[in-house]
Amino acid sequence: MTGANEQGRVVSGAGAGASAAPDSHAHHAHLPGATESIDVAAPFLQPNQLEGFRIGVTSDRRSSDLIDAFERRGARVVHAPTLRIAHSQQDGPLLEDTRTLIAARPDILLATTGYGVRRWFEVAEADGIGSELTDAFADTTILVRGPKARGGIRATGLNDSGMSDSETTASLVDKVLAEYPPGLIVGIQVHGATDEVQLDRLRAAHERVLVVAPYRWIAVDDSDERVYKLVEAICSRQLDCVTFTSAPAVHALFTAAEGMDVYSELIAALQTEVCAAAVGPVTSAPLVAAGIAPIQPTRFRMGALIRLVCEHLEQNMIERVETQNGLVELRGSIVQVGEERVQLPPTALTIMRALVRARGAVVSRDDLTLALAGDSDDHAMEVSLSRLRQTLAVPGLVATVVKRGYRLNV
Repeated sequence: MTGANEQGRVVSGAGAGASAAPDSHAHHAHLPGATESIDVAAPFLQPNQLEGFRIGVTSDRRSSDLIDAFERRGARVVHAPTLRIAHSQQDGPLLEDTRTLIAARPDILLATTGYGVRRWFEVAEADGIGSELTDAFADTTILVRGPKARGGIRATGLNDSGMSDSETTASLVDKVLAEYPPGLIVGIQVHGATDEVQLDRLRAAHERVLVVAPYRWIAVDDSDERVYKLVEAICSRQLDCVTFTSAPAVHALFTAAEGMDVYSELIAALQTEVCAAAVGPVTSAPLVAAGIAPIQPTRFRMGALIRLVCEHLEQNMIERVETQNGLVELRGSIVQVGEERVQLPPTALTIMRALVRARGAVVSRDDLTLALAGDSDDHAMEVSLSRLRQTLAVPGLVATVVKRGYRLNV
């Protein structure tokens, strides 16, 4: 299934045959755009399926699942959690809020995340008040944001009475305000980034709104350089895709780029050559607001995200051109000529990408030097070009056009 996103750009689905059929000689597509098992269907378990591709992972929780899935398919993964889940060193505040909810016996309980529900009840159980918490909700109407929150609730032995229409906190609050009378006692389990706007909507209509936060998001500290290296890799187009599983993680990446004074460069990269992949519409929202068109699975699940990334990279981000030396295929950081595959270093890759996209047309020395960016000059470009030729080891593939530049021998 495919559909148009808020900007009218195509967003691929994750079902069988979801992505559009690839153009075998296409230029870069420029589409920047209960706990489940994340294994995907058999055709997507090829060990070298993602060989050559470089993927950034920004998530903290369950990041190992994503990383393992991509690495098992041959990708090189850069992990830089832009936010981390923080649990209180002592769960005193969480237990205090839990006891307040137990005493209040709310009319409605809103559950927003499966992980949050599970952790909440585990902490209560460890403190000896788990059964009291379950009993307090015996007559409570429980509404859930999505299937994972439903799975968390049912794992406690409780049952929910309904789910939000679009798996967002806003739509969950919409449901409460539309279907239930005002003046009730409402409990809400919030996730790592509390949405105060939605809490205020509830407070405006109901007698008491009691909040419990089993975990929260915190920004990485300055001693963790991984986020800054991720920003640099995106800006220099040294990644093919970056995955996002929460909106706060997107905002944190943008904030890091602003602090490095490269926000516009980051946005430009994600709008063009670096694919942004988001797990669902809430995560996509800040990307879309920044003018980025992310790919997004039709099912907002980790397994669907993995499958979509695999499909998209294979079908849209392999660049091919026929030459006198055979078919040249550029997939991520690997170039294949005939049956031979070689890994290219960053500067050689930048030059090769420019030559492949020119499809035999001459690329000037100035344009190649400009493509290298940074403090590169003609000499640095010539050194990189020489190394490219040595690495390819295919005489005549990269031809010199005297006084004009360089081209592939098509």
